Amino acid sequence: MNRGTKFRKPRPKKPATDKTASEIVRELKEGNSPTGDYRERSLKIHGLICAKCGREFDFKNRHLLTVHHKDSNYRNNPADGSNWENLCIYCHDDEHSRGLLGDCLFGKGRGKS
Repeated sequence: MNRGTKFRKPRPKKPATDKTASEIVRELKEGNSPTGDYRERSLKIHGLICAKCGREFDFKNRHLLTVHHKDSNYRNNPADGSNWENLCIYCHDDEHSRGLLGDCLFGKGRGKS
């Protein structure tokens, strides 16, 4: 390594929209974002139960219940809830780690083909 070499900090990526951070925060709070408040809608449609392990939730612990998008597109929020399933935080983590584990076990990704 040369002592004369200067390292630059990477430039922050430009947001995909021209909105300011405060405008985005306001939209999220008001529920006017493209994703809206799909969590509450999913909880009403599917109930306070994990679709994978069957654990039931109540008002006190409902924060442990998450909404999983079946097609992995958080912007795809049909009114009928067909792209959602309510999962507890443990099952949700498991669902998203399955691909990583498979890639690791079967040698996919990270420079291998």
